[in-house]
Amino acid sequence: MTKSNHFQAEQINQHIVSWLLDYATKAKVKGFVIGISGGIDSALTSTLCAQTGLPTLCIEIPIHQAKSHANRANEHIDQLKKRFPNVWNERADLTPVFESFKLQVPSSENEAALQLSLANTRARLRMTTLYYFAGIHGLLVAGTGNKIEDFGVGFFTKYGDGGVDLSPIADLLKSEVRQLAAFLDVPNSILIAKPTDGLFTDAEFEDDRSDEDQIGATYDELEWAMAQDNLGKSISDFSDRDATVFQIYKRLNTINQHKMHPIPVCIIPKNLKEN
Repeated sequence: MTKSNHFQAEQINQHIVSWLLDYATKAKVKGFVIGISGGIDSALTSTLCAQTGLPTLCIEIPIHQAKSHANRANEHIDQLKKRFPNVWNERADLTPVFESFKLQVPSSENEAALQLSLANTRARLRMTTLYYFAGIHGLLVAGTGNKIEDFGVGFFTKYGDGGVDLSPIADLLKSEVRQLAAFLDVPNSILIAKPTDGLFTDAEFEDDRSDEDQIGATYDELEWAMAQDNLGKSISDFSDRDATVFQIYKRLNTINQHKMHPIPVCIIPKNLKEN
């Protein structure tokens, strides 16, 4: 699993910042709002938005958030506010909201389905909160999904972290996110942290499962599989770990296609609507 790299961080940084500024100007909005998780994707996205000079709101939206994640989020926000005067932050603790929600809906005997549904609910509560702040301040919600998550394996919540106004890093692979984040001096604690969605920690224990634990492959492996798939390769072309990784990628890419395409619309034949 090898790949060449001609990543031009400075030029890519300038390109994204220019794109963000141009989009916001044409949309006639004041700036951006980003949910800060303590992970590298939200740290990079908020840094890119901050460079536009437009108002950039960083929001912590904890729901039983792990202390380590909160510490990284605070470190990043503090650093960003020192670097950019246009950055400010808010915090909305949704833990009580989430717990109230659970009391109002039925449970399920299917524990795996229940936990996944609740995890997705957390992401959707956060999305709703981001749009609340966007509405009262005249901001755009900036997405934090990268290319592998958004268009490779669909590792995001539909109408959760997938519910955004624009996606500045969705054409960057995870390895490229790391490179650009390092170039922009994102805190080292974030650069070295294992990627996690933080959607399974509860009041009783801190869940430390990573994205890669959930998926069954590393992001580097998934990038390799995505490249092989784009070349038209099939599972029969590989063996051992390569075959396993390629199969994981293809399975997730297939079952999550509904996240990657526009909502299907049932088109009514004109002759059925004519008077």
